[in-house]
Amino acid sequence: MIGARDVRAAAELLTGVAERTPVQRSRALSDVAGVDVWLKCENLQRAGSFKIRGAYVRMSRLSPAEKSRGVVAASAGNHAQGVALAARLLGLESVVFMPVDAALPKIAATRGYGAHVHLVGTSVDEALVHAREHAERTGAVLIHPFDHPDVDAGQGTVGLEVLEQVPDVGTLLVPVGGGGLAAGIAAALEDRPDVGVVGVQAARAASYPASLAAGRPVPAPELRTMADGIAIRTPGEVPFELLAHHRVPVRTVSEEDLSRALLLVAERAKLVVEPSGAAAVAALMADPGLARDGRPVVCVLSGGNIDPLVLLRVVRHGLASAGRYLQVHVRVEDAPGALAGLLHDVAAMGGNVVHVAHTRTGGDLAYSEVAIDLQIETKGPEHCGDLLAGLRAAGYRLGDA
Repeated sequence: MIGARDVRAAAELLTGVAERTPVQRSRALSDVAGVDVWLKCENLQRAGSFKIRGAYVRMSRLSPAEKSRGVVAASAGNHAQGVALAARLLGLESVVFMPVDAALPKIAATRGYGAHVHLVGTSVDEALVHAREHAERTGAVLIHPFDHPDVDAGQGTVGLEVLEQVPDVGTLLVPVGGGGLAAGIAAALEDRPDVGVVGVQAARAASYPASLAAGRPVPAPELRTMADGIAIRTPGEVPFELLAHHRVPVRTVSEEDLSRALLLVAERAKLVVEPSGAAAVAALMADPGLARDGRPVVCVLSGGNIDPLVLLRVVRHGLASAGRYLQVHVRVEDAPGALAGLLHDVAAMGGNVVHVAHTRTGGDLAYSEVAIDLQIETKGPEHCGDLLAGLRAAGYRLGDA
C-alpha cells in the first residue's frame, strides 16, 4: 500500500514532465456551497488530463530489458494519450487498444504522440483483454490505467499540489473510474486527516458504492454514461484497497448533474472539460452540503479531452436540464399562416426558436391537423413555464415532443 512518501517520490520523477496545473476560484460554485470553491485544472495538463502523471512514473521505473520490449495499454482516451506521450518522452514503443467508439480527437491525439492504436470492443474492459493478450504474446509491459502502485502514486501528486495551492482545503472532490486518482490523492493526504477526500462516480457506471459496501471489488451493473473517462466496470485491486483503507466515500451523480456541471464550468469558469472531468463539480452542485466546516472545497477537473460533437450534445442536454432549452410538440389547424402565427407568438413571449419540424401526416393526426415540433432557447425554468402557459392560453394544443 502506497503512502505519502511514495507520492512525494513520484513528484520528484515528474519534475519537468508534468505541469503544475493551476487552481482557479469559482465564484459561482462558492455561492452555491457557501464556502470558497477552487477548481484544480488537470484539464490543462499535458495531453489533456492527469494521466501523464501515473503513466510516466510507472514507465520510468521499468528495467532496461522491460523498456526494450515496449509498452501496451487500454483506454477510452485519456490514459491512452498519457501512455503515448510518456512513451515518446522515454523513447519507448507503445501500443494502445481503444474501444471502437472512443472519441475521434482522443484517437487522433494518441496516434499523434506516436502510439500504434487498435480499435477493439465497446468498453475499456474489453480493450484491456486485448491489451493483456498483446502483452503475453509480445512481451510488452502492460501499463494499467489504475491498478498499479506506481500509477496511483503518480496520480496522487495532484493532491500534493492542492495542499500547496490551497493549504486550508477542507474537502477534495475527485472523479472516480477505476479509482487510481482518488486513491493516490488519499495516500498523498494520509498525514492530513483534517482534509476529506470524496470520490464521485456517474450513477450509470457506479462500481465503488457497492464494492465498498461489500468489502471487495464488485462489477458495475451498467456502463451507460456520457462520462466515458470514468466508465469502468470493476474497481482495481490496488486503488480499492487504498480507498477502503482511508475510508473514502464515493458519491454518484446523474447524467443531468454531469451536463449541468459541464455547462457551468464552460460558461462561468471559461474552461472546457469532458463529462468525467466535471463529475466533482456535479457532485457539489447536487449536494452543496459536501462542503464541511466552512473550509474551502477543491474540485478536481480531471480531463478536458472532449469530442466537439459530444460537447455539442452535452451542452444541449445541459441547457435542457437547466431549463434553458425547451422542446414543444404543438398541433394546429392545417391552414395558411398557422405556422407563422405560432412562431410569432413564441417570439412575442421571448422564446428563440432554433429548430422547427412540420409534419402533415401521422396516424394520430386528424385530417385538418399538422404537428409542429419546436426547439426553443429560453431564459430559464420560469420562462419555460411562462411559454407553455402562454401557448395554452392562446389555444394551442400541446403534447409530448
